Amino acid sequence: MQEMTIAELRPKAGVGPADPTPFHTPAAGTRPATTQSSVPLRHRLTAAITRLSRAGVRMLSEEVDYGRLLLFSPVLLGAGSAFWFLAATDIPVVPSLLGLLALMVAVFVAGCARPALQTTLLTLALMVCGMLCAQFESWRVSTVMLDSSVTTTVTGRVERREGDDRGRWRYILALTGTAEPEVKRPPRRVTVIARGADVPFEIGDIITGRARLTPPAGPALPELNDFSFGAYFDGVGANGFFYGAPTKLEAQAAPPEARWSSDALLEWLYRLRSGIGDRIRSILPGDTGAFAAALVTDERRAISNETTDALRQSGLAHIIAISGLNMALSAGIFFVGFRMLLSLFPGVAQAYPTKKFAAAGALIAVTAYFLISGFAVSAERAFIMMAIMLIAVFFDRPSISLRNVALSALVIIAISPSEVLGPSFQMSFAATLALVSAYQLWKERRVGESALPKMPALRLAAAVARFFSGVFLTSLIGGFSTALFSIEHFHRLTAYGLPANLATMPIISFIVMPAGLLAMLLMPFGLDILPWKVVGFGLDLVIVVAKTISGWGGNIGVGRLPSWYFTLAVAGFLLMTLLRTRLRHVGTALIAVSTLAVVVLPASRPPDLVISEDGALVAVVTPAAMASNRERPPDFIFDQWQRALVLTVHNPPRMLDSPAIPEDKERRLRLSREQQNEAKIAMQAAAAGAEAESFSCLRKAWCIAKLANGHIVTVIENAAYLGPACDAGDIVVTSVRLRFASCRSGAALFTGETLRRTGSVELRFTESGLEVATAFDALSRPWMRHRAYDWRSNSFTDSGPSSVSDSGG
Repeated sequence: MQEMTIAELRPKAGVGPADPTPFHTPAAGTRPATTQSSVPLRHRLTAAITRLSRAGVRMLSEEVDYGRLLLFSPVLLGAGSAFWFLAATDIPVVPSLLGLLALMVAVFVAGCARPALQTTLLTLALMVCGMLCAQFESWRVSTVMLDSSVTTTVTGRVERREGDDRGRWRYILALTGTAEPEVKRPPRRVTVIARGADVPFEIGDIITGRARLTPPAGPALPELNDFSFGAYFDGVGANGFFYGAPTKLEAQAAPPEARWSSDALLEWLYRLRSGIGDRIRSILPGDTGAFAAALVTDERRAISNETTDALRQSGLAHIIAISGLNMALSAGIFFVGFRMLLSLFPGVAQAYPTKKFAAAGALIAVTAYFLISGFAVSAERAFIMMAIMLIAVFFDRPSISLRNVALSALVIIAISPSEVLGPSFQMSFAATLALVSAYQLWKERRVGESALPKMPALRLAAAVARFFSGVFLTSLIGGFSTALFSIEHFHRLTAYGLPANLATMPIISFIVMPAGLLAMLLMPFGLDILPWKVVGFGLDLVIVVAKTISGWGGNIGVGRLPSWYFTLAVAGFLLMTLLRTRLRHVGTALIAVSTLAVVVLPASRPPDLVISEDGALVAVVTPAAMASNRERPPDFIFDQWQRALVLTVHNPPRMLDSPAIPEDKERRLRLSREQQNEAKIAMQAAAAGAEAESFSCLRKAWCIAKLANGHIVTVIENAAYLGPACDAGDIVVTSVRLRFASCRSGAALFTGETLRRTGSVELRFTESGLEVATAFDALSRPWMRHRAYDWRSNSFTDSGPSSVSDSGG
């Protein structure tokens, strides 16, 4: 700015009034200079929004220049798959294909001249591709699901086997026949548990025995995990158990061409996997051997419930799952060890690219590891990720990058899109994504030079500090990244996962995995006993740490959260980890705001009554506990109820002394008019004399409870008590599959037949009446259709919940 003299500041002659001062008020009609405080608020907001939008466009352009949009391709593909799976009905294929073709033509026409339009069209095309992948996977598996429970003679070929800590064996059988009765619509593959066999059957054996088969379980409560969905895409159509030990049949010799089929190769791999697990457990007995076998073959059932619960409560359950940790350690140990071995020969190290040779060896090692691991999704994801990283070494590309994570996700979603909804896929990719994103931020940090770590006396201390700080950050990032998915799927958090991982990761990294890799290399020569003993020593230390930390408690029950929270939080997590500019803070804000909303907004009202999908288990829900109609409710269902509703206290029923009316062994029990009146009076007396919101039960007959609002719930095991139950109660539940769905008295009736169609039920009493929430609204999806099958007519009935108008009682 040029300096001005006093003379220049004075007004010129003839201009304005004479004034001894150099300044004067503006003339009339002139506008004074504006200040920030005099600008209207709306103008300031408009200017701020304009600046923010310009900055956002600039940062978005930077994200595009760095290729970050490529990282969102698996997100869009997975979102399309999830939309197809969560839709109420199947989406027609022909319109989807035509829509995809139109989108691709539009992308070509838009060209690079209009990048915003092209990106939008590609986004829609990827989502449609995800929907088509989901549809094709559903067609490819086409699993036949058992429609209802049945006791029959099962004959099948053993495809897989796995033992547990109580001497039971779980077999996956390729079903070849049923008898007495013959199932009209048999599944192709079933899972059956056998007890009492002295020696387990080998893979490939044909076995037969009397078994009880049941369809895969649906959600324990509405909006919880549907296990029939996973069973459908795993190809398993029924679960069950043998009555007594099954027997082995003579198998016919397979034709020569079948010996080299894909099924024969898989059978050989499963036989090898089972043999490795047996070998490890023969050297290391008990939980130690079962733990070691799980690290190699992913056979976890042999670990006792006590140790499994300790690992889960201490936040160390990820160790027994073959995931990124196991694959990375095995590949890293082999890579470093093989490269150090080659460096011992100077001629080889100078003449050949030993780094690439070591990468090739590590790739072979992790491939062998994956083939004997059982093909779990966590192992599949980790193998694809490690394979891409090692192949990148061949081309002198960076191994650890978000693009490698995106490529592995694209492969898995394209092959098995159903895994997108599973906790294993979500948690493994969330942890990997967060760790790789944090690693890239760590690489881009400003590093200050310091001479202290380079001093010979401090090098060892610096190396130890770097290792434990790495373990600390890895555990912290992994724990935070998977917390959201742990809440969504398991409704709880682990409070002491960080100290548990800090204590065990050095043991796993320096004792267990190196000795385990050496043992696997020496196993073909029979020299693996000593390395497995070293592995056992390390795993014993891990078990001690797990049991010690689990004794501190620390499981935080969260319960079910609104579905919108999971969607918003996942979107925020993806933005926070996939973007590199300040736009990633939008994801941070999204997580913070949605979490604050969940904390501040009132929680949804818990149900007053919950009913299992078979009607055998009913519980009254109170603010402090759940009172059920079973003294020992089944853990599989009741544990899910307790976690989802955050209620750990169980009030068992009060058992009545009076005997039930004896049943005629030659014919079905039928009550006379006097017996019905007697049963009705007994029910009413039990409801009046029992504690509020607690069941009183007559064994093998009926249970009754009075709710706080005065309504009475009756649960009957025998249909003969239906009349008295309808007269005495307002809500009647029975596991018997009746032909009618209502009581003449007007009481709400839930039977085995109606519950088969609706799944589990939640009941809430409101001012407007009884609200009923069911697990299924319609049975139009492939993994639900078996619930609408009628074996009497050998056809599928109406796909909606049963609405039979006939009444009984």
